[in-house]
Amino acid sequence: MSDIIQLLPDAIANQIAAGEVVQRPASALKELMENAIDAGASQVQVLVKEAGKMLIQVIDNGKGMTMTDARMSFERHATSKIRSSADLFAIRTFGFRGEALASIAAVAQVEMKTREKGAELGTLIQIEGSEIKKQELVSCQEGTSISVKNLFFNVPARRNFLKSNPVEMKHLVDEFQRVALAYSEIGFNFIQNDMELYNLQPGKLSQRIVGLFGKNYQGQLVACKEETPHLNVRGYVGKPENSKKTRGEQFFFVNNRFIKSNYLHHAVANAYEGLMPSDMHPFYVLFLEIDPSHIDINVHPTKTEIKFDDERTVYAVIRSAVKQALGAHNVVPTLDFSLDVNFTENWKYDSGKRQEINLENTLVPDDLAKEKSYKSFQNPSFKKQSVSGWEKLFEGGTGLSEYSQKITREDEKDFLTFPSKASEELSRPSLDFGKLEESTGTTFQVELNYIIGQMSTGLLIIDQQAAHERILYERYSRQLSQASGASQQCLFPPHVQLAPGDFALVMDIKDELHSLGFVLVEFGKDTLLIQGVPADVQVTNEKALFEGLLEQYKHFKSELSLDKRENLARSLAKKSSIKRGIKLNTQEMETIVAQLFSCQNPNYGLSGNKTFVKLDIQKIQAFFNR
Repeated sequence: MSDIIQLLPDAIANQIAAGEVVQRPASALKELMENAIDAGASQVQVLVKEAGKMLIQVIDNGKGMTMTDARMSFERHATSKIRSSADLFAIRTFGFRGEALASIAAVAQVEMKTREKGAELGTLIQIEGSEIKKQELVSCQEGTSISVKNLFFNVPARRNFLKSNPVEMKHLVDEFQRVALAYSEIGFNFIQNDMELYNLQPGKLSQRIVGLFGKNYQGQLVACKEETPHLNVRGYVGKPENSKKTRGEQFFFVNNRFIKSNYLHHAVANAYEGLMPSDMHPFYVLFLEIDPSHIDINVHPTKTEIKFDDERTVYAVIRSAVKQALGAHNVVPTLDFSLDVNFTENWKYDSGKRQEINLENTLVPDDLAKEKSYKSFQNPSFKKQSVSGWEKLFEGGTGLSEYSQKITREDEKDFLTFPSKASEELSRPSLDFGKLEESTGTTFQVELNYIIGQMSTGLLIIDQQAAHERILYERYSRQLSQASGASQQCLFPPHVQLAPGDFALVMDIKDELHSLGFVLVEFGKDTLLIQGVPADVQVTNEKALFEGLLEQYKHFKSELSLDKRENLARSLAKKSSIKRGIKLNTQEMETIVAQLFSCQNPNYGLSGNKTFVKLDIQKIQAFFNR
């Protein structure tokens, strides 16, 4: 039997390696920028065209390379970072595997120009698919310029796998932001299709954060710093009130290397416990300084995963540092000792002196009145009367007559009933709930969360938010499929300035937004003018509506595998639905009931929870019969 095992040619081995290292244009940009940082550059310029599919060029003013080093840099496992196995445990540079340039050159057309400082001439190298096309001396600037053209030109399947330009552009911006954050002392430029997106000057970390994410972050940064013998933590965290539904703007750096770690993210989230809802995520940029011998970064070719030899200690230090930072800047809520809850109903503080008050003869402040009536079941007719008046109800009917005369128009609004047309059988024939009672039936809210309706066969309990989300979701889904969304024009169109990544995302879904009724016009760099919003959305702040919709869209995009249309329909339904705690009048409650049972799937909300529950009369009787 002849031998069948043989070594792969370098070109094929490089293409195999490229499958792990170069997944999309953003991967190539990351490797090139990290090489520029390792070369000691103080200024890095990035140019991209067609979201990196046509061109990715990184220009730096680093130390450059000789002709021999330039040629060797495209060989597999050729690196200047390590000389022995011991160096693997003392790595502080970005690159060390020596396969990035070789992998990129295997799937693209690469041109490198480099010149050492003090040298008269530089070197030009052109490579296509691992094959060297040209190598010669040229006149060029000091430093290195690498151009990656027509990425995946020789791997059609991988090129077809790439997403649309706005999506790929967002990934490019994300990688740029990570490297730019790690080195605020270095200047960066980012130019896309001859338009400058970023011009970041060297400065402090706080200035770099504002330069990357906008001036809105200027007032929400809280400095975080902790030094221990094992680990040093520094950076900034965001205030709880500025938290978002998505985890996009959260950054961990270990020895200036960006990493992803759900375990460490949990440490930060734990420090915010009680300060924000559990489904919200805070902003943070945290740098961890640790001895390289205590970590292992050689876990994955992308080098975004890392192993600690004592992960629990790192968790505890991060949690303590964030918690201390929030407390030191008075972000954690404090107790108000100016009011003693034990004496609120009997004493009033006036100029530091206590005075007794008879509550029966004194108007109680609205907030205290609400607290006193919390979770109390009261007939709307008597909700404004004192407890002592109840005795009059049993004095031969005179008390009842006296109280009846005091019912105001505001009280009468609390008697909620279905209009006569609601007595018709519900529109969904498969849901046989019987008929709503005309004469004795009432509909009302419990805790401003649930709609209760009386029917001939029992009670119908509806979750108002879940039901309205289902109604809106199916409506927006139809509008997106038919491109039939109506729009209401804004009297004073607001402008929204977005981060470059978010702007690219909006451009990707612009047609779908237009189908829903949004009218958006580009208004300069990364800025949109909102000229119209969906006609059926009750909104007083168009800018807040759009920003909330975009945030919800990004949240669903990261958590669920949905196409653009379904994601948008869900996001707008979540954002514009009636929330729990909102008081509804009779007509609004009747409309929700009617529209819910006209839906294709009225039983469940967007989160999979039930929208309604039917309580049969037999079940009600069973509560009282033993």
